Amino acid sequence: MGRATLIGFSAVAMWALLALLTDASGRVPPFLLSAITFSIGTGVGLVARLFMPASDKSQKIPPQVWLIGIAGLFGYHFFYFTALRNAPAVEASLIAYLWPLLIVLGSALMPGERLAWNHVVGALLGLAGTVLIVTKGGGLAFDARYAFGYAMAAVCALLWSSYSLLSRRFPSVPTSIVTWFCAATAVLSLACHLALEQTVLPDGVGQWLAVLGLGLMPVGAAFYAWDIGVKRGNIQVLGAASYAAPLLSTLVLIAAGVAEPSPRILAACVLITGGAALAAKSLFPRKPAASASGAGASERGAGA
Repeated sequence: MGRATLIGFSAVAMWALLALLTDASGRVPPFLLSAITFSIGTGVGLVARLFMPASDKSQKIPPQVWLIGIAGLFGYHFFYFTALRNAPAVEASLIAYLWPLLIVLGSALMPGERLAWNHVVGALLGLAGTVLIVTKGGGLAFDARYAFGYAMAAVCALLWSSYSLLSRRFPSVPTSIVTWFCAATAVLSLACHLALEQTVLPDGVGQWLAVLGLGLMPVGAAFYAWDIGVKRGNIQVLGAASYAAPLLSTLVLIAAGVAEPSPRILAACVLITGGAALAAKSLFPRKPAASASGAGASERGAGA
């Protein structure tokens, strides 16, 4: 379980590159960028199949798995883009980023799972750190005029948390299925682009390399790693640790010279790191109580 959890967290680390690479990709419209990068992500899955054991072709994939996967990948991006078009980015992003907390809380409803106090507190600390990152230390101003955009952002959070939790119910479904989720998302994104956007392609080698990087990692390998994590790892720990994504993203931007370090970043770092460590405390090895009691008994025996 520990290895799968680490693989799942590698997806969070890759998502930290999303903001930097998206910014470097130029003025490509969101749905077109989604179509291109998910096409590359499909290629990642096809190449990975060459190095994986052959899957059982006789295994039938339940229809609900296709619905869950496509709704998770395409639905999240569709409603996220819709939210940003209809509400201020700060508030919309913060609402959308409720999904780690929903994963932690929703895991209590999963068979064989148990929700502990440290999972909830750890997720809330992560949420507090995310508020500092997203709002840049300022206040939030929820305006009724943007109610539709806020609702779309809430749908984002619900869709991705539901996708993550429901995927865990199908551990026997191979991760290679994510290849076809990416392919379907690319096709649906292209349809949305043709219906809603004007075509603007990346300009120059640098922007194309940024798009390639997006497709290889944050919009490619990350989804395969996340599938392994939510199916076989500790989903409560993954949910709480996912709040590290906006922090890591900010640190990447600082390292690239796009953002400036500040006390707010340090405070967010303490909150998110502390929350993740608290949520993961059950994974840390503990000294067996029996050894202590055994030592006490031997000392009493020696004294006798």
